[in-house]
Amino acid sequence: MTEGRPHPCMEGAAVLPLPRNVPMSKVWLITGSSRGLGRELAKAVLAAGHRLVATARKPEDLQSLVAQYGERVRAVGLDVAEPAAARAAVAVATSAFGRLDVVVNNAGYANVNSIEDVAEDDFRAQIETNFFGVVNVTRAALPILRAQREGHIIQISSIGGRGSTPGLAAYQSAKWAVGGFSEVLAKEVGSLGIRVTVVEPGGMRTDWAGSSMKTGDIQSDYQSTVGAMVAYRHENPDIMRGDPAKCAQAILQVASEKEPPLRLLLGSDAVFLSGLIAEARAEEDAKWRALSLSTDFDGLAPFSESPVAKLAKPGRG
Repeated sequence: MTEGRPHPCMEGAAVLPLPRNVPMSKVWLITGSSRGLGRELAKAVLAAGHRLVATARKPEDLQSLVAQYGERVRAVGLDVAEPAAARAAVAVATSAFGRLDVVVNNAGYANVNSIEDVAEDDFRAQIETNFFGVVNVTRAALPILRAQREGHIIQISSIGGRGSTPGLAAYQSAKWAVGGFSEVLAKEVGSLGIRVTVVEPGGMRTDWAGSSMKTGDIQSDYQSTVGAMVAYRHENPDIMRGDPAKCAQAILQVASEKEPPLRLLLGSDAVFLSGLIAEARAEEDAKWRALSLSTDFDGLAPFSESPVAKLAKPGRG
């Protein structure tokens, strides 16, 4: 299968009409649509009457969507780590549907091992997919969205993009990078009519922590940290509280908002943990505040009174 081209299963597919009484149909592109949250979101988008470019490494895994929704969906083979393939996938949206409204960077995976023991190629591969994949698809979509002067880029991150878990350094490093990248992006493109949202789910009951995840050999010195995390997940599958179908509906709602959030937590665990993370960081910052403030040149006015500070706090004086 040539990356960026519709799958042959499109040939002869029935045209399914739009449901009645739905908002104006939008054109979505979702990466990683073959399973998990990506699959649930693809189904929700199509059920709501929208059009979709659904991508996966194996587009044949998307055949059931094509069979059900016909000409409203295009199944495209895509390895997000390849910039040219990302550009080709985005081009399918404009060639098939004439525009692109919502881009969802969902493709991703995680393997488990300590920072010391993870293979270099494994670490790099996770960063390539989980971060540079987001960069590639986003950059491919921007010229279209910019020309339209409207669009919405939704990055599927994780509560791990705010916190840290032993054994998930490559995955969570990428998610931290996605958060920073997206906050800069939002400032660059907001005036162009392009909205950006970083979705940060807690644990979801998908294949993410199942067959998609590989666990390396954990040496004895890391059994109390990485090993304990792995054991706890295996012994307590109920910690994955998130319903991917409900998460998909939440994302669908956010995409319809005129003023969507820059960051959106999903799940009671994500909300709880984000509070703990913010509290711990604030406490540590306060503890070391005096030392932090001691490194400016002498005789300067407080930074809070500087022009830069005023620019950083628009509408506050």
